[in-house]
Amino acid sequence: MGVIAMDKKQITLYYSSENSIGKQLNAYVESSGKDHLTIDISKTNVTGTQWAELADGLGKNISDLINTEHADFKKIYGDDTIDLDDDGWLKILNKNPVLLKNAIVIKGENFIELTSASDFKQYMDPDSAGIDKPY
Repeated sequence: MGVIAMDKKQITLYYSSENSIGKQLNAYVESSGKDHLTIDISKTNVTGTQWAELADGLGKNISDLINTEHADFKKIYGDDTIDLDDDGWLKILNKNPVLLKNAIVIKGENFIELTSASDFKQYMDPDSAGIDKPY
C-alpha cells in the first residue's frame, strides 16, 4: 500500500510553479470542475517515499524525473554526467524543485507524466452527461 491517496474521482497534480508548464497545468486542473488536489513542489515538501511511489507509478527511476538538460542543473552540476543514488537525486529535487522534468497527474490508479499543458485535456473524461446529441 502506497502513501499517496488515489481516488478515481479526484485528480492529483504534482507540479512546480517555478515553470510555465506547471503554472498552466495548475490552471487547467483548477478550472476543470473536477475534484482535485494540487501539490506545488516549490512550496510543499514531497517526501522521498512519495517521490519513489511517483517514479514507480510512472515506471521510471527517480533520476528520470529530473531535467538534467535544464540550465539551472548544468549551472550547479556542470555538463558532465553525474552518477548518484536515489537519495542523491531526491536531494536535488528537494533543493531545486524547478528541475522536475514534467508534471505528474494521478487519476485513480493511473500515473501520467505531462510534458505540456495541452496534454492534460486528453486525460480528462468528457463531461457531456445530459447534453443532447445534435443528430
